[in-house]
Amino acid sequence: PVICKAAFGGGGRGMRIVRSEDELETNFLSASREATTAFGNGAMFIERYVESPRHVEIQIIADGTNATHLFERDCSVQRRHQKIVEVAPSIGLPESLRESLYADAIRITKGAGYFCAGTVEFLVDPKTWNYYFLEVNPRIQVEHTVTEVITGVDLVQSQIRIAAGQKLHEIGLSQEDVAMRGFAIQARVTTEDPAEDFRPDTGRIQVWRPAE
Repeated sequence: PVICKAAFGGGGRGMRIVRSEDELETNFLSASREATTAFGNGAMFIERYVESPRHVEIQIIADGTNATHLFERDCSVQRRHQKIVEVAPSIGLPESLRESLYADAIRITKGAGYFCAGTVEFLVDPKTWNYYFLEVNPRIQVEHTVTEVITGVDLVQSQIRIAAGQKLHEIGLSQEDVAMRGFAIQARVTTEDPAEDFRPDTGRIQVWRPAE
């Protein structure tokens, strides 16, 4: 199977899975129309579809010359291709695979001459442990806080300091300076109606009970 994806989109919009040649044209055009409506551009690309993948992303920070990884986040719990729960570090990955993901993320980052904070995302096939490059998000992501918890690094502050001209070694972010401490999990709070297939919804919050 393959998946048709919007070239200028995100958030799970403009995507269709194709499991046979007969479905290709219909699903491609349907995804393209959705992408045009959502993003103003119907350009598409097609890639291999991995069944029930692990979605693993590597947090990186770079100064244009050097790059450091701040370990990984696992964003495999999703609905409609949108992340719901993020954990760090990822559970159950072979260590050799984990190190390969780090190395490839750094290689991509340095090769692009990347600057400031970003995320290199991969899909991992849990049956074979093969992995595939997905994308680079050149920004701070919603789930960056779980990385901050396990590393003690303020990513927003670090990004500002690099933008001001400082190098990684000057702000204590050379690779040997970064260590993992513990485990973190983040669950997104969204306004949806479970009675209507979890469609986006609005309303007044009547009860709020924080975790103890």
